[in-house]
Amino acid sequence: MIRTYLADITPLLEPEAYEHCCGLVPEWRRNKAERIKHKKNKAQSIGAWLLLETARRETGADASHVYNLSHSGRYVLCVLSDTSGAVRAGCDIEMVKEARMGVARRFFLKSEYEKLLEAEDRPELFYRFWVLKESFMKATRLGMKLGMDQFEVGFDKDDRPVLLSQPNAYQEKFWYKEYNIEGIDAKIAVCTTEEEIAEVVEIVDLTRRLPERGDVDETAEDEVDG
Repeated sequence: MIRTYLADITPLLEPEAYEHCCGLVPEWRRNKAERIKHKKNKAQSIGAWLLLETARRETGADASHVYNLSHSGRYVLCVLSDTSGAVRAGCDIEMVKEARMGVARRFFLKSEYEKLLEAEDRPELFYRFWVLKESFMKATRLGMKLGMDQFEVGFDKDDRPVLLSQPNAYQEKFWYKEYNIEGIDAKIAVCTTEEEIAEVVEIVDLTRRLPERGDVDETAEDEVDG
């Protein structure tokens, strides 16, 4: 099963809490965060890793279990497979703002852009398309190296997301899961080759569920987060 976790990184915006949490993540992650300029983005980087470590402790997962991270605004998102194996998984969260029609016209497929033009609520549909597309791109491990116009996202008769076309190199069956969380104006999507995906997001309080220093895996890992 693919499990999904979300946390609010607001507490990490306080200098004392941030410094404490920096001591709880691997050195390579800490160094990565320190290279980031803005305070909020630093907190996102540290918070995302703490969320992953929390998920790993809960499931007993290790570095062989596929995961993916995302962040937007005050929130960090993590998906984690609770079994090891050849699974692809990507996730994305985006706070809903104004529809970026210029971006859609340039990067989306013509069919997707035309759906946006016809939509009554363009911001909702734009960010829905965005997280569905980016979660697939991250599941392939290519991220933004895979163009958004290299595959097509659509919706079935029940308004569930589906891949209408896929790159030749990624012809596996992918499943989507979307989440709506009360009080959070964001679009959230998971894309994976694992058919079983958690029905609900587990909300994690980072101030109460911080990993102990000895629980942190110091091994640097290849990741696609954002």
